[in-house]
Amino acid sequence: MTDDDTRASAPVPRGRRQRFLHLGRAVGEMAVSAAADGIAQLARGERPQLSQLMLTPDNARRLADRLSKMRGAAMKVGQLMSMDGKDVLPPEFAQLLAGLRDSAHVMPLPQLATVLEEEWGSGWESRFRRFSFNPIAAASIGQVHRAETADGRTLAIKIQYPGVRDSIDSDIANIALLTRLPGLVPPGWDVAPLLERVRQQLYEETDYVTEAASLTAYRAQLGDDPLLHVPALYADLSTPRILATDFAAGESIDQLMSGAHSQALRDRVAEALTRLALRELFEFRLMQTDPNFANYLYDSASDRISLLDFGATQAIAEPVVDILREMARALRAEDRPRIRDAAAALGFIGAEDSDAQANGVVDIVLLSGEPLRTHGRYDFGNSDLFGRVYANGRDQYREQGFPGAPPADIMLLQRKFAGVFLLASRLRARIDIGRLFDPYL
Repeated sequence: MTDDDTRASAPVPRGRRQRFLHLGRAVGEMAVSAAADGIAQLARGERPQLSQLMLTPDNARRLADRLSKMRGAAMKVGQLMSMDGKDVLPPEFAQLLAGLRDSAHVMPLPQLATVLEEEWGSGWESRFRRFSFNPIAAASIGQVHRAETADGRTLAIKIQYPGVRDSIDSDIANIALLTRLPGLVPPGWDVAPLLERVRQQLYEETDYVTEAASLTAYRAQLGDDPLLHVPALYADLSTPRILATDFAAGESIDQLMSGAHSQALRDRVAEALTRLALRELFEFRLMQTDPNFANYLYDSASDRISLLDFGATQAIAEPVVDILREMARALRAEDRPRIRDAAAALGFIGAEDSDAQANGVVDIVLLSGEPLRTHGRYDFGNSDLFGRVYANGRDQYREQGFPGAPPADIMLLQRKFAGVFLLASRLRARIDIGRLFDPYL
């Protein structure tokens, strides 16, 4: 984290009507742009398609700007669209929405001061030698400030935006209404599961009391790791809307994607985070399920990775761990009947699904297990695995439809591992995945 950047500010809109107007303006701006582009195409003798007119880079910028100002559920939907919609959204549109992951507008100083006084009381300034009012990070739920306490602690203070928790249900309802408009969502993409997942996740992430407990439990499980670090919690300054922890220095892990960093470093970082995900599943049975790259900071001075944001931490039941262990064993053996049984036990295949649908799920799972079956290091940088998995899933959906979605907790575990492998791909890392799995199989 650094505290030298200046971000655009805007008050967090409150109330369903005010927030709906922001969404309405975003859609209106997109529609006007689409109409103008459509007229231009007609004048050239072309036949415009509505979805192509709506889902343009310019409209992605307009939508991202509006969602960044709204924050909360509206912004979270945009973030997840950029990750879950890669196979149906135009690449430029998804890439621009991806900027929402850590680029929210920040609260103006008067609104920030009101929140701080409500949480810490009048005269709170006396508890600090220094408090930077310029945030070092801003996302969908809150913004983070650097501070030094009167007793010399350097802290990161995460402050929840006012009204975010109260607006979750209304934001989701507003977005559900708008997604029915023609051209706003690509044909064949059912956004209802995504919206429900956003709703559940936001209720978890806006509960800072639970997040504080999750952070403390996770830190205890991790112990004294030479490469990984979880900042300590400071309960004396934490409230239901403020979370105070040690300040973590470093840069977002995705900054290691540049050519300035060695292959050895990228391999080591990707391997450490893959091993951590396996420890979360098989040892901790407690997983931080949000794979946002901004949740990992690499500090070159200490050569350590700080793990941030435990709002989406999930306990994993022992039977689920056992089924996932069996799935990994079956994947390694390429045993289709065992893979099908494990997939059914996890909810990826239902009793009403056809054999063709079930076999399609097995095909996708087998394909996804390619790194596990590779002898020696798997070269994520030269692999097109993600493209093949997306293409396989898209073709299956078009031909016979997908089976019903598994429970939300299983989907979150799947998303975490997909996110870790995506990071390895972005880092162009080479990892011996089979060796990392060996102790658990």
